[in-house]
Amino acid sequence: MEIKEGYMPFKGYRTYYRITNPNGSKTPIIFCHGGPGSTHNFFEIFDEFAYDDDRPVVLYDQLGCGKSYVKEDLNDDLWNKETWVNELIALRKYLNLDKVHILGHSWGGMLNIIYNVDYNPKGVKSIILSSTLSSASLWKKETHRLLNLMDNRNKNALIDGEMKHEFNSNRFQNAYDKYSYRYIYGPFKKGVDPECITRKKKCNKYVYLNTWGESEFTPSGNLSSYEYTDKLFKIKSPVLILSGANDESTPLQNKIMYDEIKTKKKWVLFQDSRHMSYYEEHELYVKVLKEFLNDND
Repeated sequence: MEIKEGYMPFKGYRTYYRITNPNGSKTPIIFCHGGPGSTHNFFEIFDEFAYDDDRPVVLYDQLGCGKSYVKEDLNDDLWNKETWVNELIALRKYLNLDKVHILGHSWGGMLNIIYNVDYNPKGVKSIILSSTLSSASLWKKETHRLLNLMDNRNKNALIDGEMKHEFNSNRFQNAYDKYSYRYIYGPFKKGVDPECITRKKKCNKYVYLNTWGESEFTPSGNLSSYEYTDKLFKIKSPVLILSGANDESTPLQNKIMYDEIKTKKKWVLFQDSRHMSYYEEHELYVKVLKEFLNDND
């Protein structure tokens, strides 16, 4: 299996990239990871897909995390959507990706929407929106609805923690773990789950704090004004929406996005998945993704 790794100069720093099957015959696909402030690690489970579909799979760590990591004491102004959109634009140019598919998961899906709505890029054959959102305010409503479905002890711990801004207390963190296991992912086990899933991620908490805020449920950072639902009609490329039935990216959020997109579109709801359907129902996810990509090559 051939994997090409390297670094792209960007804003005086460097962006790490990783290409599996770099000489594949089909249109490359870029994967944009979530967070903000997470890494590409989980997406390495698509290495076999790259060869099975004979398609270059391009992963990268967004500036501020992973192997693209920069110091945590940098100016907060660096952590915003413009930085990461311009990074994506630069990466396409640096790697000569004139024609490309783009998959964004969670925050990566938001980035995918921002890029395609605000920048009208050329050469994007399709976009895949995986467990993402088009509205920060709707996300707030839906995640609070989900936490209200939890047992009283954990629900109250999360609500109290938000009210008192006690996000680092053991009570809040234990309750958040329960929320995460119910709607997001985990717990993962070494020796059971793939190495790329259990590998420690080099994240940057300051990226998340500056962009999203202290709470998963109530965005308060510079992405709190993210409202793109009414702009989705501007997307020109075919769109595949993927989400889980037990996902914090709820069916309501995805149905609203689906209705507002006016181009060729498809939505698949994975019945046995939380926020990581690409892992929890990997074989079906890959089958759906492969069919969509080949239909739009």
